[in-house]
Amino acid sequence: MKRIVFLVIFLIVFLFGASFALSNAQEVQLSYYFFQIDVKLPWVIFGSMCVGVALGVIAMVSIVVRLKHELSKKNKEVKVIEKEVANLRALPLKDKH
Repeated sequence: MKRIVFLVIFLIVFLFGASFALSNAQEVQLSYYFFQIDVKLPWVIFGSMCVGVALGVIAMVSIVVRLKHELSKKNKEVKVIEKEVANLRALPLKDKH
């Protein structure tokens, strides 16, 4: 069910993007310091989106690494606590009678 929903959403986005590209096929001129290039508008938008996604992924890498480090630290703490609980359960009960 989940795959079908993602497939439908992907197809809708793809069709929307394709119709946008077909209706805005004019060329634009990109100037960057020492060179100029003529590119179709949909390619400029697609390239800008790809650069944005790449920068977002790069920004998230540090957060993911930090969270993985915290998780491994917490897992080590849990193992120590579980070992301590096991040792406490192994102790014999003492009656005051």
